[in-house]
Amino acid sequence: MTTLQFSTGALSSDPDAKTNDPADARLKVPKNRVQFDLPPRSMERLNILKLKTEAASYAEVVKNALRLYEALIEETEAGKQFYVRSETGTLAPYRLFF
Repeated sequence: MTTLQFSTGALSSDPDAKTNDPADARLKVPKNRVQFDLPPRSMERLNILKLKTEAASYAEVVKNALRLYEALIEETEAGKQFYVRSETGTLAPYRLFF
């Protein structure tokens, strides 16, 4: 098992803080730390997705996956269906949730 940690400690904007980085001047949103263990195959999948999407971090991959997953669930709950198109143009329903 591989342990994956997302370093996301709570941050706040401090106008008196000395900084040389203009990005630090932006307001910081409080964040939560999440840690979970992944079996080797899942870690490999995460690495592949990170490479394919050119994500800067594992956290970016997971955040994007959560956004997509949430959108798919919302559309499914609204009664919509998803289809895949084959190379020949044939459409087939794609079952996301069983």
